[in-house]
Amino acid sequence: MMQFQSPLLAPSILAADYTRLGQQIKTCIDSGIEWIHCDIMDGHFVPNISYGPAIVKAANRSADAFLDVHLMIENPAQYIHSFVESGADLITVHQEACPHLHRTIQQIKEHDIGAGVAVNPSTPLQHILPIVEYVDLVLIMSVNPGFGGQQFIESTYKKIKDLAVMRRTEKADFLIEVDGGVGFSNIKKVAAAGADVLVAGSAVFKSDNIPQRIKELTQKAKAGKSTFV
Repeated sequence: MMQFQSPLLAPSILAADYTRLGQQIKTCIDSGIEWIHCDIMDGHFVPNISYGPAIVKAANRSADAFLDVHLMIENPAQYIHSFVESGADLITVHQEACPHLHRTIQQIKEHDIGAGVAVNPSTPLQHILPIVEYVDLVLIMSVNPGFGGQQFIESTYKKIKDLAVMRRTEKADFLIEVDGGVGFSNIKKVAAAGADVLVAGSAVFKSDNIPQRIKELTQKAKAGKSTFV
């Protein structure tokens, strides 16, 4: 997997204007963004439907960015190949959706891309302990997945800190990503807790000035990360 300097702001195109998707992604890249986050929802694992491989492929054509594809779907192993073909650089699956999680992670890695595991707010970190040595990223959901624009769950800060401790204790090498309700008011605190990749949807794409908002969020994240021990 490519090497990046933490913290990273990863705009989620779930909140983008799809009539101007390519233009908005290009604006993000021109503003210094390296990661684009793609939230895939199936209406079964989560109570909403977003988009599929075609939009990921369109995002891939729009700009040279690292595509971070988050599968909030049932039976994710069936769709790994489709998203790889669409240009995914990293695919994250949910612990709650994978009865054979180790096998699914290995299936992703067989495509020579990054593999991540996500956990819902109510899922204890202990449930992913057997897999942390094999993944490139652990995604902590800071809202209940399914809809954009939700309020950040405050107990997530402790979960991020606990995951950072687990990473040190297990001598693992995964990035910590946080997704849900991350914005101007809390991004500094999220980074200070130990997050490396900060997903922001509405906070970026609902702004009247996307480049300025990206600059502000990135500065806040870097200020927070500088206090992380």
